[in-house]
Amino acid sequence: MKIQDVTLTLFSWDDIPSTSYGAHTGRFAGGSKLGLLAITTDQGVTGHAFLGSAFFPADMDGASLIRYLKPILLQQNPLDRERLYKAMWKRVRTTTARCIGAVDVALWDIAGKVANLPIHQLLGSYRDHVPAYISSAVLSSPQAYADEAQHYKALNLAAYKIHPPQVWREDIKVCEAVRNAVGDDYVLMLDSVWSYDYPAALRVGKVIEELDFYWYEDPLADADIYNYVELKKHLSIPIMATEYPAGGLDSYAPWIKERATDFLRGDVAVKGGITTLMKTAHLAEAFHLNYEVHHGGNSLNNFANLHVIMALQNTELFEVLLPSESQKYGLLQDIEIDAQGMVHAPTGPGLGAQIDFELIKRKTLGVLS
Repeated sequence: MKIQDVTLTLFSWDDIPSTSYGAHTGRFAGGSKLGLLAITTDQGVTGHAFLGSAFFPADMDGASLIRYLKPILLQQNPLDRERLYKAMWKRVRTTTARCIGAVDVALWDIAGKVANLPIHQLLGSYRDHVPAYISSAVLSSPQAYADEAQHYKALNLAAYKIHPPQVWREDIKVCEAVRNAVGDDYVLMLDSVWSYDYPAALRVGKVIEELDFYWYEDPLADADIYNYVELKKHLSIPIMATEYPAGGLDSYAPWIKERATDFLRGDVAVKGGITTLMKTAHLAEAFHLNYEVHHGGNSLNNFANLHVIMALQNTELFEVLLPSESQKYGLLQDIEIDAQGMVHAPTGPGLGAQIDFELIKRKTLGVLS
């Protein structure tokens, strides 16, 4: 089997509601562009992935995928994923981890279709369902967070994670309001999105420790290992870092060596695909660390992340980032949460997702090839 072509179809994502997750996204609304990556083979099997998100249009990365990754893929066996993965990372200075991730997901999609199995079974399934948790956007008031948390607790979601205003005094008020609203027995987490200096991170950490939050995510700058080590010395609440900076397997080594985080973190978009996630999750397992999978930024990435979760022992939850209209697009049927708050393993071959090709055709803006 040989790869015959690699194309990226850019299509419009319209009607995105006004949304913010913090300083890294700002407030965005209206439209974005997704890219449908298609890797076609001489045996009629095509692998797919999406590139881009509601706040990071696919055309910002897409040209580098075609220019720098396509040439090393053509006429290669798509089942040689490890060799192609290594070759792509050698070009990371001229492309991005997001592009490498999209190609890797599409190659896994091909492998599953060839084997007529879902990807998680190729990886080695550990489970067939997992609890989901809700992850907020930045909301307008402490009461808005409290109301949202109560709503999803009533729907049996396993936990609620706060993306706060990212001003430490306001963030404490939000955390207190949510804990008061949901009671002492509901799982809460805080993701401060790299927004604090060390003194603020310590102040907030001590408060949410008393409020019995489950984890404290990204309080400090994304590569501030020195202050993460100091923060861990003064807090007992588990700390989660390593979502960023974007990178592959070796980006985790200093965090483990310095014991700077209690959880490792990743997703296919910012870490370079399914292959990186499996490598890093098993690295975490060797040190008895949980590896919690981040949301993927688009619907097919979330499918890819879900396959990985189904093959891992050392992860607990599936992240559902709100609002849905800023996260879900381009599929006929997206991942759903059942009445018990669970999401279930895809059962179709490859990614097992039903892509809305008619929508993509209607919304096509151009094809990079």
